[in-house]
Amino acid sequence: MTNGVEWKIDKHSVAYDEAVRTMESRVAGIRAGTTRELVWLLEHPPIYTAGTSAQPEDLVASGNIPVVPTGRGGAYTYHGPGQRVAYVLLDLSHRGRDVRRHVDRLQDWLIRTLARFGVSAEFRAGRVGVWVVRRDGREDKIGAIGVRLRHWVSYHGASLNVNPDLSAYGGIIPCGIRDHGVTSLHELGIQVSMDEVDAALKDCFSESFENKPCPHLP
Repeated sequence: MTNGVEWKIDKHSVAYDEAVRTMESRVAGIRAGTTRELVWLLEHPPIYTAGTSAQPEDLVASGNIPVVPTGRGGAYTYHGPGQRVAYVLLDLSHRGRDVRRHVDRLQDWLIRTLARFGVSAEFRAGRVGVWVVRRDGREDKIGAIGVRLRHWVSYHGASLNVNPDLSAYGGIIPCGIRDHGVTSLHELGIQVSMDEVDAALKDCFSESFENKPCPHLP
């Protein structure tokens, strides 16, 4: 436990529909006051998920990867092995009923985590997620955000590309953004393990979520 928030790390791949059912049950418990808030770190088998703003033209070629609709915000994204998914289930009734601030803190969390590995990541106005600037000036996305709230309890959350199959992003327009690419820690030359990423995520969480200033945010 960290500051009353339970941490769960799954070492095996968790099916997406199973994860959603688990989150919805946990949200009900948090709302009722019978369970603690939760940060759940996991990986999914390869899957494209279509958020509430997904457009049909952004699904380019799904191939053998299944496509499922989901209630989180955002457009299409990819989940798969080598990507750390962080589901963040928090009661915003006690943390400020501000969805925008919650998204900002998720972004700040990923930025702080990446900084632990010497990666300078940034947010961009109008583009939810976390971005790195390449040497040629190109901006690539390394972390995605997609949230849903029920009775002011948050679920879904963030994903960070550690070492996924980046070619899988070719089947979609990730998050509906056509003019930028996608990268990962390993593609940037940062050969870290998932365990190291998990440790950094846990270390950086309180800095972003325990009502402290977020220096990366406006």
